[in-house]
Amino acid sequence: MTDHSIEAASATTVGKPDYELAEALDLADARQYRALFEDTRREIVSLLLERAATTSELAEVLGKPKGTIGHHLKVLEEAGLVHVVRTKRVRALEAKYYGRTARVFVYRREHEAVGEEERVLSRAAAEIPQAPTEDAVMTANVRYARIPYARAREWKRRMEDLIMEFAGEPAAGDTTYALVFGLYGTRRPPLPEREVER
Repeated sequence: MTDHSIEAASATTVGKPDYELAEALDLADARQYRALFEDTRREIVSLLLERAATTSELAEVLGKPKGTIGHHLKVLEEAGLVHVVRTKRVRALEAKYYGRTARVFVYRREHEAVGEEERVLSRAAAEIPQAPTEDAVMTANVRYARIPYARAREWKRRMEDLIMEFAGEPAAGDTTYALVFGLYGTRRPPLPEREVER
């Protein structure tokens, strides 16, 4: 089966995190798929591309209880997708900072990843603000082209390169933007061949 890099995303690379991590990790077993393909855990690994974070920081950003985030971090850690990258003494406690084990998680359409492309597009559509601010950059469009499979594969590769370039932008500004693309075969029939006029 074809490999797909997540983030893309949440998939999901944002700039350069403040910790060392491998470039890619191939998901090897069903446990890793179960760990990654859950909404809160995907959000966690996406946020950790920006920088290492504590359970409290993640809970605040995601608007969830620390216990819930702690549970999800444990699942991700046991699956080898996140790990403690440093600790810091805060009063009498030791704060653990979590980071991803790889910049990109590579997966196949199996286990919990089946249907992920559809879920990515649905999540993206649900995030679009109903009343964007006046200075927001926003666009959406769709085009259809009847092309051979090899050209569709080439377009897929080009779009994945573009989305990785976008995600590699240094963190700055006050707004987090999302770039999403979809490339899929449709049931839309082509126009019939034109009859030659005589």
